[in-house]
Amino acid sequence: MDLYDEYRVKPDGKVQLKDIEPREDKPFKDREEAEQLTAENVEAIRQLQYRMFVEGKQSLLIVLQAPDAAGKDGLIRRVLGKMNPQGCRVHSFKKPTELELAHDFLWRVHPCVPARGQVSIFNRSHYEDVLIVRVHDLVPKSVWNERYDLINSFESLLASAGTRILKFYLHISPEEQLERFKERLDLPEKHWKLNAADYHERDRWDDYREAYQTAFEKCSPKHAPWFVIPADRKWYRNAVVSQIVCKTLEEMDPQLPPVTEDLAEIRRLYGMAEGED
Repeated sequence: MDLYDEYRVKPDGKVQLKDIEPREDKPFKDREEAEQLTAENVEAIRQLQYRMFVEGKQSLLIVLQAPDAAGKDGLIRRVLGKMNPQGCRVHSFKKPTELELAHDFLWRVHPCVPARGQVSIFNRSHYEDVLIVRVHDLVPKSVWNERYDLINSFESLLASAGTRILKFYLHISPEEQLERFKERLDLPEKHWKLNAADYHERDRWDDYREAYQTAFEKCSPKHAPWFVIPADRKWYRNAVVSQIVCKTLEEMDPQLPPVTEDLAEIRRLYGMAEGED
């Protein structure tokens, strides 16, 4: 199974989240096999990202969207967090400030996109402005409906500047979400995550599902694809995302820059310095 093509939303493709199994386990024979693949991919990602950082010509933007408790933070820790922090930044987009609301909706996003050689990870993103804004009627439909084209233009701009874009939706079931809410209640070290609003948002599950489906269908061009990742099983989520990120970096094929110094001279100087001891 080609995990990249299996979970990629095709350009202009239709998506029905209710028809996608959130507890998928194929093609792995068991959890151990998936975790072994994840470990191998994480190491390859680390090495490829180092080469990209040194090369300084390309960049990678990873967008994470999901219902509450779907595991964005865990995915960052276990899969993406092994990259060199010199060349990787995580940006979380929460409720806009008054200053941000006084500008266009992409104003706060653009400074966070990756420079050449860098990786940016968005924990939530510019897509909130066609998701929560739509579900809660925060702006008129005439406003949020125009944003799909604006988002596509924004991402095309990034792609034209050498940024590869991967967008992941972590697809969990409402039953699994409730289990994870229970874990937050039961474990004191997770009490900081408790939020009564998360329970109220469950009442809008179908509304969010519809909003996500529209975003997938309108905003998944070849240069900035969406991936719908079954995420009820954390180990499965990690394996699939790691494989897609690894494959993308391999396709980018970053190269270490050629040596411009005279190696023979450097070795001579090293030998002299060594002799000083």
